[in-house]
Amino acid sequence: METTMKTVTNTDTDTNADMTFHRTTMASPIGTLTIVANDHAVVAIDWDGGSAHESTLGDAEIVDVAPADHPPLASAVEQLTEYFDGERIEFDLPLDAGGTPFQHQAWDALVRIPFGETVSYGEQAVMLGDKNKARAVGAANGRNPIPIIVPCHRVVGSNGHLTGFAGGLEVKAWLLDHEFKVRAAATNVD
Repeated sequence: METTMKTVTNTDTDTNADMTFHRTTMASPIGTLTIVANDHAVVAIDWDGGSAHESTLGDAEIVDVAPADHPPLASAVEQLTEYFDGERIEFDLPLDAGGTPFQHQAWDALVRIPFGETVSYGEQAVMLGDKNKARAVGAANGRNPIPIIVPCHRVVGSNGHLTGFAGGLEVKAWLLDHEFKVRAAATNVD
């Protein structure tokens, strides 16, 4: 997949106090999305005025901008719009998610889950080489600061039921249903 996540070696939020982040919002079928980026990459996405990104960024300055004024945000808004319109199944954006090495392994596994498919937390743990890390995988997925683009919504319980999602289970169900429909429509065209 073209989505790339840059490894961040310093995740200390105190260091972020010296940085300026840029934020924009966009309307979507699942509510208003807030997208945050540094100068080079997307760092967080929140739903309907959520502020999860603020705990990740610490005391950093966050400046509201129009997407057109910030290339990574412009690309993110464009690609998310295409995703919601059923015209994009992969993202090609620079990402800078912070996190621990294990969280990055878990998030890297997420971007390898094909569009319109799901895996269980246990299956994701196997992708990481240890079937016994399903709970750790769930915890890492729960800390994913860039949902949708890093598709933690594609992970379900071992019984196939929807489980925890920062945007809520209704949003997770909508995202999966959207992907299933887009995938089915593409299959019927081929």
